[in-house]
Amino acid sequence: MRSLLFVPGDSPKKLDKAFASGTDVLLIDLEDSVAEDAKPQARKTTAEFLKSHIGESNRPRLFVRVNAFDTGQTDHDLDQVMHAAPDGIMLPKSVSGADVAHLDGKIGVQEAINGIGDGKTGILVVATETAASVFNLGSYRGSSPRLQGMTWGGEDLSADIGALSNRDENGAYTDVYRLARSLCLLGAVAAGVQPIDSVFTNFRDEAGLRREAEAALRDGFTAKMAIHPAQVPVINDVFTPGDADIEKARRIVKAFADAGNAGVVGLDGEMLDMPHLKRAEKLLARARAAGKA
Repeated sequence: MRSLLFVPGDSPKKLDKAFASGTDVLLIDLEDSVAEDAKPQARKTTAEFLKSHIGESNRPRLFVRVNAFDTGQTDHDLDQVMHAAPDGIMLPKSVSGADVAHLDGKIGVQEAINGIGDGKTGILVVATETAASVFNLGSYRGSSPRLQGMTWGGEDLSADIGALSNRDENGAYTDVYRLARSLCLLGAVAAGVQPIDSVFTNFRDEAGLRREAEAALRDGFTAKMAIHPAQVPVINDVFTPGDADIEKARRIVKAFADAGNAGVVGLDGEMLDMPHLKRAEKLLARARAAGKA
């Protein structure tokens, strides 16, 4: 996963456009982008879309963002979409790993009812949307074998806190949101799942999106969410390793292999140790996932 594109689940036209965007994951939304009175129809539209496309071989992965547990609508969402066998479910406003374990149980029941293979349905989680959730970002390790990625968000968090804004006058996130971002990154890596950066809301600012995506990649995120199809090519480009980086990573891996069990090797006048090897291996894994290695 490099790019994850949100699309409202109540619009067939937007669903079709997003499906053809080149995104790695389509996040079909039943939560924030769908008005309350439109949610019943959105569930039906989403299920029909899933059934139409889930059997295709060359397609993005199809996840559904359900409504949060505290809305009382999560079960209604799952009842309507799970029979269409989505690739996964995204849980918003998760407070801790216990919420993921709870969702795991609900999905397991749905898989059994609908004849879906046990464990086939993955989970993504938005883990920083309340003040309480930020204190629990280390609790996701071992919460569910379905968990594939963790992401963070500043919009709902700012609303929960009562902040006037989540960015400063220069457009940078303020300290509270940088903290949530950092803890989500660390929590995801500790849990052994993909750390996914949040959305960049100004979809017309391609340069700003690229800067933010490059900063996320620099810090350790391996994917980024999008809110508009136009953002997908930029995100895919940033999170796809370049040829020069791939070649360097291959040379690092080879140098360690040629040296046997050495803890330190020399390459191009630079001394490299195990962290360099691990970074090279992770880069090559991302390149393979993108079809480049």
